[in-house]
Amino acid sequence: MSKKNKGLQGVVYSTDPDFGYISDDLEIQETPEPRLQDLRVQLDRKQRGGKAVTLVTGFAGKQEDLEQLAKRLKQKCGVGGSAKDGEIIIQGDFREKVLALLLAEGYKAKKSGG
Repeated sequence: MSKKNKGLQGVVYSTDPDFGYISDDLEIQETPEPRLQDLRVQLDRKQRGGKAVTLVTGFAGKQEDLEQLAKRLKQKCGVGGSAKDGEIIIQGDFREKVLALLLAEGYKAKKSGG
């Protein structure tokens, strides 16, 4: 199932004008404490023209909190990146540094992949 249709319980299209999509995605109201987050730090080169990026996945919480964490990580590494869909993308190979920063902030994080 694609990320776009995630949680729509298999309904693609309905001709009923009164139909309401039932989503099984629960909106996260609060961001869990850092020690309750299970983050994975990995190196990714897929669909990026051979450029390496450090990818942090597994964040659960508000988009604003994700963006704040991404901003802190980008500032500490001195590079650019982005934050969306529960993932933080840091330009370049900064796995060790990002992992150390996350652990210092109290997050439960570990390296993933090769």
